[in-house]
Parts: sequence; C-alpha cells; structure tokens
Amino acid sequence: MINVTDPERARPRGRAADGPPGDAVIIEATIAVMAEHGYHGTSVRDIAVRAGLSPAALYHHFASKQEVLATIMERGIEALLARTQAALAAAGDDPCDRLRALVEVHILFHLEDQRGTLLGTSELRALEEPVRTRHVAKRVAQQRLFDHVVVDGVERGAFHTALPLEAARAIVVMCTGVASWFSPSGPASPEEMVRRYQHLALDMVAASTD
Repeated sequence: MINVTDPERARPRGRAADGPPGDAVIIEATIAVMAEHGYHGTSVRDIAVRAGLSPAALYHHFASKQEVLATIMERGIEALLARTQAALAAAGDDPCDRLRALVEVHILFHLEDQRGTLLGTSELRALEEPVRTRHVAKRVAQQRLFDHVVVDGVERGAFHTALPLEAARAIVVMCTGVASWFSPSGPASPEEMVRRYQHLALDMVAASTD
C-alpha cells in the first residue's frame, strides 16, 4: 500500500512538486482561491494576493490565469496516470490484485489534495482548447486502464459482471468521489477507505475471490 505519510507522497498530486519553486507557491494559491470562488470567480489579483506576490510577479511565472489552471490540471492527470501504470506493473497478473491496486492508487491519490481533486472535477469546463482536448484524452486513458482490468477479469472468469465497462466507470466515479466528503479527522483513515472500496469494487464486478 502507498505510504501516505511519506513526504514525497504528501505533496499535492504533483501539481506543485514540478517546475520552479515560484510556480509551486502560485499553484497552491490558485488551488486555494479557486476552491473557494471557482475559476470564473477568481482573478489574477486574487491569486497573487493569496500567493503574497504582485500581479506583475505572477505574470513572470504564468502568462494568464488559464495557464495556471491548465498547469494544475495537466500535472494532476499526468501524475495520476504515471502512478496508476506503476501500480499495475507491480500488481502482478491476478485480476483481483490488479483491481485492488487500481482502487488503492486512485483513492490515495485523490485524497492527497482534496481541494485540487474538486477543482480538477469542477473546472474541466473552464479549460480552453487545445489543452482541453488533450486533457480529456488523458482522462480517457486513465479510465481505459480500469476498463482493461475489468474486461480482462471477465474474459478470464475471475469477474462475472455482465456490464464490465459500466462497472469500471462506476468504480472510477466512486473512488474519485471520496475526495468530496472524506474528513482527515474522521474515524476512518485513507488506508481504511482503500480497504472498504476494494471490497466494494470486487463486489461490483462480481469477483470470484475464493
């Protein structure tokens, strides 16, 4: 299981971890402000104030508010894809283990930065072309990883759902949605949520787990 207490894993979804240090401050400020006011309700000045910069200093790092949003969204999906692919590579050949690995990485990733997760979900509509089309394609690629594992499990007799693609989509939505309500101060840890949702996912695909 991914160690969410590891300092590297605790960094917000790869959005602020990459690029120059000044970028990280702006990205974190953008996530915070847009989580409160949305993309269209946020100005460059709002971001600059939250980051402790002047608007001119912000423009030294990003050409526009749109570029900041695009950077946040793209770093997020690229980090998610990379972690998912690595998790599958380490999971072995068993379809149940592979589905458990997908659920684990998807939930823990989205709980690392819940505000960023909600921003990424709600502000896709604000992305402009050509970034939006490229970004959507990466989201589809992430979904296809789930699709492939579930369909492969059905073909191999490990899963018995009659609706493998629908089940795969439902699992992704279910796991992503944890970020909208999970409380770090609540009774369940992220690891416990992983265990619960792994069980739910296997039930959804009618897995043979004996």
